[in-house]
Amino acid sequence: MIKFAIILLYLFLIFLISIVFKRFNKDSREIVRKIIHIGIGPLIPIAQFLKIDQNSALIFTGIVALMVLINYTYKLFPTIEDVERKSYGTIFYCLSLFILILLFWDKNPYALIAGFFIMTFGDGLAGLIGKSFNSKSWIIFKQKKSLFGTLTMFVTSLIIVSAIGYAQQNSFNLNFFAIAFLASILEQFSILGIDNLIVPISSSLCFNFFITS
Repeated sequence: MIKFAIILLYLFLIFLISIVFKRFNKDSREIVRKIIHIGIGPLIPIAQFLKIDQNSALIFTGIVALMVLINYTYKLFPTIEDVERKSYGTIFYCLSLFILILLFWDKNPYALIAGFFIMTFGDGLAGLIGKSFNSKSWIIFKQKKSLFGTLTMFVTSLIIVSAIGYAQQNSFNLNFFAIAFLASILEQFSILGIDNLIVPISSSLCFNFFITS
């Protein structure tokens, strides 16, 4: 019970920070959403450290996904879905986490954390940097992408994969670059927030097959 109390407390703090930020920055809806997007990243290693079992993690994630779906429909907590474009990203976010837990919680937590961190930190920071600094941009499926945002995604993904990969096998691998590159390419396809599904799952699968197998 204490383990889940810690998890809930962490989630509460993330949402509290986002609410406070929004109160003083009412025109920064996307940034508020990214605070939640990035802030949830450490949740998986925290849960692993607390030795929460796979079934409990799946049940907890499933409940959260159901709450997100209800919130998407009824807007009970608009901060979560307060975004400037139509997106199912939050739903895909929860779905991808559920799938990653199902696939890798016990079998390969390194792959799980790598894929999840690429989504939370890589994709999250790419969105923030891309919108904060002007650079060459392009449109893919009506979604604007930028050079700085894409470079941020690649560099962040490379750091994540290299750090986790090295921690596991004590060596560097050229596949680190390939996984970071793949994640950066897939992040380009963000229509309706689908990148929150395809980026972490593809990254984790590649990490599992090419780094730890």
